[in-house]
Amino acid sequence: MGHIIETLIMPPVGNLVLALLGWFLIRRGRKLGRYCVGLGLGSLLLMTMPVVSAALLISLQTAAPLAPDGPLPRADAIVILGADFRSIAPEMGGATVSPLTLERLHYGARLARRGQVPVLVTGGPLGPKEPPLGGLMRSVLQDEFGVPVRWTEQRSLSTRQNATYSAKILADADCKRILLVTHAWHMPRAQRAFEHAGLQVIPAPMGIHPWPAKEIGSITPLSRSLLESTWGVHEWVGRLWYALTE
Repeated sequence: MGHIIETLIMPPVGNLVLALLGWFLIRRGRKLGRYCVGLGLGSLLLMTMPVVSAALLISLQTAAPLAPDGPLPRADAIVILGADFRSIAPEMGGATVSPLTLERLHYGARLARRGQVPVLVTGGPLGPKEPPLGGLMRSVLQDEFGVPVRWTEQRSLSTRQNATYSAKILADADCKRILLVTHAWHMPRAQRAFEHAGLQVIPAPMGIHPWPAKEIGSITPLSRSLLESTWGVHEWVGRLWYALTE
């Protein structure tokens, strides 16, 4: 049920639902319908513009990136959060991680080599018959990056569960201070969840999103920008939900 509600309010479905509601109201002779159509289609168009998607993601980037070289802050573990996966990847012999997760693993592997800090990966199954994301992440880190994984959390279905289940694993290993690896726009909600679970968090954000160049391309609609806007809206809604339910 929660997944259905999320789908109905997230772009682009949420924008189209609002426009359809407006069309229905217009058919009923309601002036409000015109505003709903305009808001639904107008907001959808805005979200396809690079400058709008950049503004959404940059508004979430509150943690500064770690220095690219030199010693790392002291930590008991590196925790890498999962994001997405591909259920069918015949060229890889089955399911594997997708770009967002791979980017996080790439940076986490770099930190692990720099600091010689043990790694925990976290992510459960993203579908009823899908393999746990944590297991896929472990395979990629060890087989492709040559970085050992000490702990694998494979039950979580949300960022909050990532934090809860990972904290239990780390508590058994007497680990309290972690380097948390995730995208910069996801870091505020992730950091809050892990701190709420009782861990001391050192943010290690990656994938810092820049402002687009001041040219016509910054307002030219792109499908990629719609995807990035969806990430931004999802994070702001998630932060609001966490604030209401903690």
